[in-house]
Amino acid sequence: MASISLSSICPSAALSFQEKCKDKTKSSVLFGKEKQPLYMKTKSRGRITMAVAVNTSRFDNITMAPPDPILGVSEAFKADTSDMKLNLGVGAYRTEELQPYVLKVVKKAENLMLERGENKEYLPIEGLAAFNKATAELLFGADNPVLHQQRVATIQGLSGTGSLRVAAALIERYFPGAKVLISSPTWGNHKNIFNDARVPWSEYRYYDPKTVGLDFDGMIADIKAAPDGSFVLLHGCAHNPTGIDPTPEQWEKIADVIQEKNHIPFFDVAYQGFASGSLDEDASSVRLFAARGMELLVAQSYSKNLGLYAERVGAINVLCSSADAAVRVKSQLKRIARPMYSNPPVHGARIVANVVGNPDFFNEWKEEMEMMAGRIKSVRQKLYNNLSAKDKSRKDWSFILEQIGMFSFTGLNKAQSDNMTDKWHVYMTKDGRISLAGLSAAKCEYLADAIIDSYHNVS
Repeated sequence: MASISLSSICPSAALSFQEKCKDKTKSSVLFGKEKQPLYMKTKSRGRITMAVAVNTSRFDNITMAPPDPILGVSEAFKADTSDMKLNLGVGAYRTEELQPYVLKVVKKAENLMLERGENKEYLPIEGLAAFNKATAELLFGADNPVLHQQRVATIQGLSGTGSLRVAAALIERYFPGAKVLISSPTWGNHKNIFNDARVPWSEYRYYDPKTVGLDFDGMIADIKAAPDGSFVLLHGCAHNPTGIDPTPEQWEKIADVIQEKNHIPFFDVAYQGFASGSLDEDASSVRLFAARGMELLVAQSYSKNLGLYAERVGAINVLCSSADAAVRVKSQLKRIARPMYSNPPVHGARIVANVVGNPDFFNEWKEEMEMMAGRIKSVRQKLYNNLSAKDKSRKDWSFILEQIGMFSFTGLNKAQSDNMTDKWHVYMTKDGRISLAGLSAAKCEYLADAIIDSYHNVS
């Protein structure tokens, strides 16, 4: 059977088709450097034949994103074949055997949910009502007047990150141009959250490398120098990444300055009960500001204190000056959440509500939190003991004991942190932060050797 070329049927049609191909070739230039056209024209015995060329991607101008500075540590750790490797990068609790831990009380709460045969229907935009009530009471205290006066707007969020993101959108929408002050250093995702929400931010001094402690004077000076009405992002307890918290007296002075400047405190509470082992003690900073009659924002997370990392359960709370204001604020939080994720997941919220709402479960939870916090305190002490005994320079390592929570800021610089990984197979963030939750008592001596070598032999 003879082949029929396009030109033999209709020369004008062939010409029109060629013109279209030229147009496609021109369009490929619009996305950067010139690319191959979608089709190539070849001649064979007076016929025009079409050959398919490499297609141009509309996404050629999208560059490769850098790896996440924290989660990327875990990927590198997995690829390491050394028996001595340690993952001290990601902030997730591990047992003494360095295995993930599911709280016993969480398993009991889940069994109760199965027995009840609870369904998987959508939650309202604001989340599970029982969870919202429980989480506000845990944060402020069940007898706090701000709750009885209904001055707190609470909605369930996607753990701490999602709750911070909703709050950032609220700031961008209703406080245009307001700046958020962020501690230097801070959790790596804070800046990303405000950048993506188009909220301007600046840093206030927090960490003093000379003392490996709090630069309190610098912090106060920077908060004073900020424009009136700024938002001040504060870590409620167990500052990430340093593990350095203000003293109760310093918290009072911080509150004084924030009130004087008419700033709005914005707390990130990711470790309530997990830092000291006490829910009340770890919420004392938030309650101090609330008792002064200040309006404030608080993002919460249950990833650490209930081990619900993958459930993504948390909340955003806005303490207002009146119940009427709280109603209006809650309506706008819901309006922001709806196009973001529609409504939150139910499983983790039910676990929290069941644990807090059952006195036996609640007491068991507090015991498990004390156990987890106690294990971290124990390895912190043992690491300090090993450092003090092995370091012949008599360097003062007491700052490790003065820090609190799952993280310790070692004071190591990037080159020294690289040595920890390259030579000793200890994986950590490049700012010198280690997660003591990923350390066992058996590994403390090895870690001390690695720190001493890196500190003294690498500049």
